[in-house]
Amino acid sequence: MIRPALLSLFMTTALVGCDTVPFEDTPTRAKIADSSLPPMKSFASARPAAPTRSNGNIAADFLDLHFQLESGRVLPVFTRFETPITVAVTGTPPSSLGSDLTRLLSRLRNEAGIDIRQVSSGQANITIEAVSRSEIRKALPQAACFVVPNVSSLSEFRRARHQPRTNWALLRDRSRLGVFVPNDASPQEIRDCLHEELAQAIGPLNDLYRLSDSVFNDDNMHTVLTGFDMLILRATYAPELRSGMTRSEVAARLPQILARYNPQGAGLPVQPYSPTPREWVSYIQQALGPNSKPEQRQRAAANAVGLAQQMNWTDHRRAFGHYILGRMTQGHDPVIAQRHYDTARHYLERMPGSHLHQAYVAAQMAAYDVAMGNGQKALATVTPHLKVAADAENAALLSTLMLIQAEALELTGQHDRARAVRLDSLGWARYGFGSDWAVRAKMRDIAALNPERKTGS
Repeated sequence: MIRPALLSLFMTTALVGCDTVPFEDTPTRAKIADSSLPPMKSFASARPAAPTRSNGNIAADFLDLHFQLESGRVLPVFTRFETPITVAVTGTPPSSLGSDLTRLLSRLRNEAGIDIRQVSSGQANITIEAVSRSEIRKALPQAACFVVPNVSSLSEFRRARHQPRTNWALLRDRSRLGVFVPNDASPQEIRDCLHEELAQAIGPLNDLYRLSDSVFNDDNMHTVLTGFDMLILRATYAPELRSGMTRSEVAARLPQILARYNPQGAGLPVQPYSPTPREWVSYIQQALGPNSKPEQRQRAAANAVGLAQQMNWTDHRRAFGHYILGRMTQGHDPVIAQRHYDTARHYLERMPGSHLHQAYVAAQMAAYDVAMGNGQKALATVTPHLKVAADAENAALLSTLMLIQAEALELTGQHDRARAVRLDSLGWARYGFGSDWAVRAKMRDIAALNPERKTGS
């Protein structure tokens, strides 16, 4: 509902920190100067993987996504658009927004079967206003982007913020919404906001940490709509459903809907799952939030790990806590940090569909291998995850992995190949990180890991 500010940066980079906590009940998640760097690259086609879970599990996910807000507040009825959906862009959008929005709308039509199109004039059902990050933070200090019902501009939201019409819990149908995205963030951050906020504008309002293959998850591992997400959106607009239905009415129709749209899931056995307690969510939010001291964040992350152990979790949620602790400790105790990353990898390797999560962990472990001068080990760690990052359309993660790979190649004496990989990474880095200074800072940070650069050898 809110895309947390800087959380995606925390997840995709090797050497920076983190920030933010979701705003309670509001759905969420650059200006690029002329550059002497290679041209910015972008992804040509989506490669979403079909969900592999039972339709029984997916039905439970659907209900929890649609009938609850992130705060835990229960929604009494199902809502969606009941007419073809029009989308307009206002504000000062950067050039990358137009092409990314066109791709997203095409995917929604082709993969989710939703009648949605962009319009250039008149009142639209969804208005995407591109404003500065400072304007967004004036409205919601902890948000990178967000969506609100029954408004079409940020100024209208400010006036109506405390009125019933902007309260998601009181919504009974959808006809007009405002999506607010930054125009001075990196192209990837803007695209990620489009995917998450537009998906929640037309579909579920909740996020679930238990979902390993979805953007409807505040861990922000997935940043573009997945095959699971498209199935949820397609089911949302199934003809059997309509706004105003209760949870039990929707539940009664879901088996038929999912059997039609996801026949491969009909014969799979339902797997037991453990709900995510609000206590664990609170620990994670405090660990990643801006309003806590470092020791408080670390204590909260450790509490999340302890609670996950008590819950006997062995999934990506168990790994996530260790990943956070690794990030928190690597600056002052890199050996302990590696133990946390190794523990995270232990759980992820045993979990189907966790390849992207493993890629984030691999970036941290391979960076450490480079810092230790172990180029061969770094190459073995990082190389299998390059395609994973590319398939996930995560240019920030992909360029980070490639820059680490380039340093590992330098350590193994493959200097020409290292230069080629480094050069190839820069186009992705421009999409992922945006400005020249951010790209060059990323290059310097990762190059500084290489001990041969320090010794001059």
